Amino acid sequence: MPQQNNILLELHVPEFGKVKDYYGKLGFIPVWEREPEEDKGYLIMKMGNNILCFYCGDEHVYKHTYFGRFPQNTKRGYAVEIIIMVEDIESYYEKVKGFSNVVEELVMRPWGLKDFRVEDPFGFYLRFTSLHDILDDSNAVG
Repeated sequence: MPQQNNILLELHVPEFGKVKDYYGKLGFIPVWEREPEEDKGYLIMKMGNNILCFYCGDEHVYKHTYFGRFPQNTKRGYAVEIIIMVEDIESYYEKVKGFSNVVEELVMRPWGLKDFRVEDPFGFYLRFTSLHDILDDSNAVG
């Protein structure tokens, strides 16, 4: 049986082209896509074990029953941090800082892992961190 993910992150975006360009530069590759057709567009992208789902891909994203209540210029990722684990954080940071809006530089955190944060073209807040087992309580700050 293939590996199952029990939680998925779905980002609502108005344009798949910009998603594929930006996230492609980050190292994500498209797994499958349903072309936008009103509110039925969908895109799955993957990098290692990191999977992101993107919904809509056109102007219908602004008509969503819940999210449509907010102004179109509202930052999409307000109060949400998307965590993406990578193998060689130093090299990855050097690659990403050349084209991305870095909002926090690469640093060693008190819990013993290096990470950095960027904002994507839609306002989502992404944290890139070293590979680790999030279920291991030794990653907790003591």
